Amino acid sequence: MSQTVPDPTVQRSRPIPLNKRGLGRQFAALPVRIHKGRLEVMLVTSRDTGRWVLPKGWAEKRLSGRALAGKEAFEEAGILGEVSTYPVGTYRYGKRLPLSQILDCRVKVYRLEVNRVLEDWPERAQRQRQWFTLSEAMGLVDEAELAALLRSIPRRVPRSRRGQPVKHQPVKQR
Repeated sequence: MSQTVPDPTVQRSRPIPLNKRGLGRQFAALPVRIHKGRLEVMLVTSRDTGRWVLPKGWAEKRLSGRALAGKEAFEEAGILGEVSTYPVGTYRYGKRLPLSQILDCRVKVYRLEVNRVLEDWPERAQRQRQWFTLSEAMGLVDEAELAALLRSIPRRVPRSRRGQPVKHQPVKQR
């Protein structure tokens, strides 16, 4: 069940979704490809600080975590592909909010096997995107738990429960 942040100074069009423990609920895509025989991960820059991060977003009532991960990958990185049925892991981090507030967030991460990189996408003017090796990505992200998740990728990322990939199409917003 979602709760909302009671602080009216948080400037969002809708309340921040929280889990039962009061952590912000977010979902991320882990965009991957095989390039020249090695696994690479796409990272994007955050809009506020320019840090390298995974494409991610707040939970939305009408979208599953998997669908939201695909939607965020499209909007933030301009990529499409096959989203894993189940999360490959989670990590926690402190989300910077207006007025110097920090909200602890739990992020469920879904693997996205990229099969299309778009030239134009919704947040193109606001972010950079780039492919990195796993070891490069581990060194670039600020969140220790995300770096640990990246370190575990070669051992623990199944395609899906039944071995069937899930295709992602951009979700139209209402």
